[in-house]
Amino acid sequence: MNLGKQIIILPETYLIMRKSRTPLAIDLFCGAGGLSLGFRLAGFKIVGAVDADPIHVETFKKNFPSTTAICADVGSLTGSKIREQLKLAPDAVIDVLIGGPPCQGFSLIGKRQLNDPRNALLGEFLRVVAELKPRYFVLENVGGLMTGPFRSILASALRKLRSSGYKWVSPIRVLDSADYGVPQHRRRAIVLGYAKGECRPEYPRAKRSRVTVREAISDLLKIGKRKSATVATTYKGRLGEPSSYAEKLRIRSKTQSKLTGCLVCSHDAKIKRRFAKIRPGRTEPTSRFQRLALNSLAPTLRAGTGATHGSFTAARPIHPTQARCITVREAARLQSFPDWFEFNQTQWHGFRQVGNSVPPLFSRVVGLSVYRALTKS
Repeated sequence: MNLGKQIIILPETYLIMRKSRTPLAIDLFCGAGGLSLGFRLAGFKIVGAVDADPIHVETFKKNFPSTTAICADVGSLTGSKIREQLKLAPDAVIDVLIGGPPCQGFSLIGKRQLNDPRNALLGEFLRVVAELKPRYFVLENVGGLMTGPFRSILASALRKLRSSGYKWVSPIRVLDSADYGVPQHRRRAIVLGYAKGECRPEYPRAKRSRVTVREAISDLLKIGKRKSATVATTYKGRLGEPSSYAEKLRIRSKTQSKLTGCLVCSHDAKIKRRFAKIRPGRTEPTSRFQRLALNSLAPTLRAGTGATHGSFTAARPIHPTQARCITVREAARLQSFPDWFEFNQTQWHGFRQVGNSVPPLFSRVVGLSVYRALTKS
């Protein structure tokens, strides 16, 4: 199952299922679907997904048409209700339950509040694990979950799973997506859990080489130079010469020739002059936006907050060679999403969906670790 450098990220309709049983996965707090896409690439069939945000669910359905996506608060669902809505038999085997509960309460970048109600969603995920009884589970969250008092929150929640017959790989590790083929520093705590009698999964090994910003977005330079850049969300035209990384993400469908998420931010002349003065890798003092450096990695892309928490816009990186913020499509490339993947057409929601997502190429290597353990079991 090691596809190596030859991995090509094709839409769901291009896949040919194996004749043997394909392992089944369910994604809680699915967002736009970065974690689901990575596990699908690793060999899993995503049979169900849950998210409380209807905008995320709409986007997920567009990109995963054969998956049943449920718009609901995970805290209001039981394992039996999830099985019922997904039309799964009570004894149907779920191979892995995956999910990344909202992480703002644990984030090192945010306010890090112990009483943030979103912190409770971590426990809700583990409750559903005990009720659905998957063979494996994968919990993804920010690296801040493993620091200070937040570490004890996770430890307390996991201890409750022991009585349900679950173990997890210890010590729990914080992995950086940049070590797994993603052109962005993004540190995430990954919990690999497994039921009694199943083979213990292993954390994936880091790659020696890294992908740069140049390799990720240099072939998209023409998009920002077009005259209609600030009014057109799609681009239909020739791109530059792709790197091997970009080639994996290019559209290969004759029915989808337009590249979405290409609306360029409309900055006034004063802001453009400020951005133009900033050297790559430095932060613009007024906006606090960092300018990308072509030969380096991107900083962690942030999501901002939803309407229930102030609708704050996250800091967006400045393009390395053009005096503007990057587009949603460029952000998606830095997050390792393929070009056929469509986000909400508005910039605010599009950036939020990218920033909230798990990079698919990173989640793929995590998925492969679980897949290998499954095949051993």
